[in-house]
Parts: sequence; structure tokens; C-alpha cells
Amino acid sequence: MKNYVAINSAIVAPEDAKISIYDLAIQRGYGIFDYFKTIDGEAVWLEDHLDRFYASAAAMHLPVHLERTALKQLISELMHKNKLPDSGLKMTLTGGYAEDGYTIDQPTLIITQHRFDTGAAVAAFENPLHLVRFEHQRQLAHIKTIDYLQAIRLQPFIKEQGAQDVLYFHAGEILECPRANFFIVTDNDEVLTPARHVLHGVTRKKLLENKELKVTESVITPGQLANAREAFITSTTKMVLPVVQIDGRRVGNGRPGEVTRNMRRWLLAAQGIA
Repeated sequence: MKNYVAINSAIVAPEDAKISIYDLAIQRGYGIFDYFKTIDGEAVWLEDHLDRFYASAAAMHLPVHLERTALKQLISELMHKNKLPDSGLKMTLTGGYAEDGYTIDQPTLIITQHRFDTGAAVAAFENPLHLVRFEHQRQLAHIKTIDYLQAIRLQPFIKEQGAQDVLYFHAGEILECPRANFFIVTDNDEVLTPARHVLHGVTRKKLLENKELKVTESVITPGQLANAREAFITSTTKMVLPVVQIDGRRVGNGRPGEVTRNMRRWLLAAQGIA
């Protein structure tokens, strides 16, 4: 059975959800989105995701026709309709129909929901990542836009390098993965994450807010990366995943480290995952 979707203020079957072929999301790739998950029917850090959603919309000059309370009600109704206790919900706001193909009009709000396998996400920790670097600075990196052009274009390159994902760097700074924030652990047990030119992920935000974890925003240089004792990435779906190889070189001893494991333990507890 296909899951219901929300389009603007209506909940409909997916085959009944339609937008104009002249929408700026289609014609120009103009739009924003946010993504959150539910565990046992409870939205995880929804307020933080809504904060970012509305901030992204404002930064892209896209009016959201539903204020926060009404949007939360629509999300609740969709969750009730689909009955998926563990799920991922994606809120997309398009540029809207543009008669001239260039001017923002009334955006279309689309919310989709799909099943999320929490157990598989937790188990993924035991399959550490290999990354490959690529010099690139995402356009409007602080905004969660629908532009993933470079990341998708690089898929053959990533596979050719025997990696699972790409790590962007630019102008002497290590940045982020296309769908995850990046962290290193130094020889002094400092946990660093890039301070600028990256998306401020919600999971990243939670790690930074917990002072006991001692995560610091900083510029990370290639030299610091080469000497890192541990590395890991975070995202809503990936949670905390260890990185054990970058550009074919081992990170630390080539195994998930204790700091990374501590980050994971804290995050699982914070989300109520046993």
C-alpha cells in the first residue's frame, strides 16, 4: 500500500498529488526541504527541524502558507493516516508556478512519509565508512536547498574510488559530506566539526549543545585531517557513523574509536533508542 502524502493543506494518495510542470523546482531546481524521523510514533527533534525549515524558506524568499501550528497539525494528520511508527518525513517547499520561468510565486508544500528501519540504522555503525575527498563548496551551504547536483554527479567517481561517500573540501578547509556533517577527533581528544561553509545539521546541533561531549566548531585543515585519531559523520538518518578511511588512507588505527562510540551511545539514548 502506498503511503499518503500532503500537498499544500490536503492529504491525498500519491497519484493524486500534482504540481505544475512550470514550477520553479522543475524548471530551475529552486526549492528547499527538511527531513526528520519518527521513532515509536514520536517525531524526533521536530522543533529544530521546523526552525531550519522556516529559516531556509525565508533565506530563499519562499513564503510558507502554513504557520507553525498549522504545519504541525498537518504533519500529525499525515502520520495518523499512514500509521508508520518508525518513519522519515520530508517537507519540500518548491518555488511555485512561474509564468516567466524565473519569478517566485506561490510555493507548493509537499510532505512525504516513508518507513524508516531504525534497527538497520543502528546496525550500520558496524560497517565503517570509506570517504574520498573532492574539492567543492556547496552553493548556499547554510540553506537546505534541493540542489544536490554535484553529489549525484559524483556517484560514479565515488564508486571508482572504492568509497561510500564524498567529503568536500575547499580553499584549504575540510567541509562536509553532501548529506552529513563531518567530525574529527584529535590526538588531544578534541572533537572538531567545521565551523563555516556547511549546513548546520540538527544532529550536529545537539552534539554541540551538550557541553559534556566537548564538541567544538573550528576550521579543519587537511593537515589536521591527516593526523586525526578518529573521524565520524552525523545526520538524521545515519545518526553517528565512523569513518575509517579517507582517500585510501587509514584514519587512526582503522577502527571505530572510543570517542565515536561515546557519541553514538549518547545519541541513541537521547533519541530513546535502546
